[in-house]
Amino acid sequence: MAEFYKEPSRTFSEYLLIPGYSSKECKVENVSLKTPITKFKKGEEPALSMNIPLTSAVMQSVSGDNLAIALAKEGGISFIFVSQSIESQAAMVRRVKSHKAGFVRSDSNIRPDQTLADILALKERSGHSTVAVTDDGTPEGKMVGLVTSRDYRVSRMAPDTKVSEFMTPFDKLIVAQEGITLSEANDILWDHKLNALPIIDENQRLTSFVFRKDYDSHKENPHELLDSHKRYVVGAGVNTRDYAERIPALVEAGADILCIDSSEGFSEWQKETINFVRNKYGDSVKIGAGNVVDKEGFYFLAEAGADFVKVGIGGGSICITRETKGIGRGQATAIIDVAEARDEYFKRTGIYIPICSDGGLVYDYHMTLALAMGADFLMLGRYFARFDESPTTRLNLNGTYVKEYWGEGSNRARNWQRYDMGGDSKLSFEEGVDSYVPYAGALKDNVQMSLSKVKSTMCNCGVLTIPELQKNAKITLVSATSIVEGGAHDVILKDTSNNVR
Repeated sequence: MAEFYKEPSRTFSEYLLIPGYSSKECKVENVSLKTPITKFKKGEEPALSMNIPLTSAVMQSVSGDNLAIALAKEGGISFIFVSQSIESQAAMVRRVKSHKAGFVRSDSNIRPDQTLADILALKERSGHSTVAVTDDGTPEGKMVGLVTSRDYRVSRMAPDTKVSEFMTPFDKLIVAQEGITLSEANDILWDHKLNALPIIDENQRLTSFVFRKDYDSHKENPHELLDSHKRYVVGAGVNTRDYAERIPALVEAGADILCIDSSEGFSEWQKETINFVRNKYGDSVKIGAGNVVDKEGFYFLAEAGADFVKVGIGGGSICITRETKGIGRGQATAIIDVAEARDEYFKRTGIYIPICSDGGLVYDYHMTLALAMGADFLMLGRYFARFDESPTTRLNLNGTYVKEYWGEGSNRARNWQRYDMGGDSKLSFEEGVDSYVPYAGALKDNVQMSLSKVKSTMCNCGVLTIPELQKNAKITLVSATSIVEGGAHDVILKDTSNNVR
């Protein structure tokens, strides 16, 4: 006979947090949202943590390189979408890793015998106006000059003008020797009013650059998430079909963490993918898995070697898996159940495996509830799709600005690998829709507003960290009537639409 659950599966909107005692220390500025993203042993620190508990979904309409950079500046991690060629995905990862660092390997290089037309073409490809001139045009060649936008005027120069004729020659450049500290390099930038400082070795070969804009960026983004080389942290999605080719390319490109992108994680395919990583890289390459919605699924992926486990099936705003296939579980119930398994596994083995709540987050307060119920971090799609930095187009729809947003299970994405059950290489039917979301502006402003609400609620609960919230939170079910009571009611609301600009 089939197994029946006695309790209904519930969503976040069916719960509220009960306030706790707040001491004088419970101030928003004292709250830490730092959280682990990879498993670790009791008494040890995780190999990778985030400064905020937010990741962006492995989706075409969400996680491109621009959003990955913007989210890393705030302290979170974006997982570059997998439904593209291996070469294209690896290139996105490289762009994120090279965008910000203390010492940046030059990605815009040219020979002195090339032309202004080559400079302009290189600037169009890379987006960078600072070009190193090396004898062989490689990032490690002997440096002979530098070209910036101040060195040429397109309107006054012929396209075939040689770079050697307008570059700033090496003997007029201010450079630093390899081995200089980042602090010393920044002092040189400021003392000489430079935008870029080339770093060379004893043979005059270029090793890297230090950029003034990176110093400014760090001061503006105190929570930015950087690796040991001062580069932005970025994740990447993988599937269970071409992982043997895709994973090495992503690792070589510099991806800090991988995530198996699948609608259902309790499968032999995921175990095989994790086994590939462990056999080839050991524990040096980090990979999360999912999605699951119960204890059994968590234990399976934990034993398989996953670094984190993603929770949620059918709760995404563009997901119609429950509607088309009749599988899934209310997101709140799924998180509560899997969190219990995570804690039991930790007590039994001494290994803590973070869990990620994926889907079902409609309002900002749902973020706090998900964390209180046991999630270590959250994965969001619709939330990030609304921002300037997402890969989609901003449109004016009937006088309202919107951005496009589609599911990986839609015909538009054609990400059949995500729903692969070992059959034909195609999408048999849709499990996602093509839609619009209201345009919301810049990621930075919205993320900071959302997290200020999370921090404020944590203070109301008398806690200053996510582990304290998970340990001390008091959560209550609410009735349908109390949900109505919680909003504006029994009043006539003023129409303020004319005041909105």
